[in-house]
Amino acid sequence: MPFDYHQKVLFKHCDPAGIVFYPRYFEMINDATEAFFDEALGCPWEILHETANIPTVEITTRFSAPSRHGDALIIRLEVTRLGRSSLGLRFQATCGGETRFVANSTLVRIAKTGRPEPWPDNLRTKITSFLGDTA
Repeated sequence: MPFDYHQKVLFKHCDPAGIVFYPRYFEMINDATEAFFDEALGCPWEILHETANIPTVEITTRFSAPSRHGDALIIRLEVTRLGRSSLGLRFQATCGGETRFVANSTLVRIAKTGRPEPWPDNLRTKITSFLGDTA
């Protein structure tokens, strides 16, 4: 089951040519991830980070077409895998049916001691409900 995050391309996202400066897409990916944990899983990022850290440890991205100031992007987030302490996510950003980028990332739950730790059972159950058929 996917989670859709809506992002209007703002002036702050753009370079002088009026297109999205590619590092801003990574901020959008993080915003979509935070919204997923908050809205879909009922676990706001700020609460989750009180007991553990959730860094992105790997990300790959393919940019297909430019986005411009004012575009209305839909960033679709899909859970691709759930490990003991890791989480695989896929993102596809589209505008008017045109793909703008596709990204795959891995997050890892890290205890405050700096070591990976398992996802809590209640959160694991919620994440599992978003695992797709391709997971």
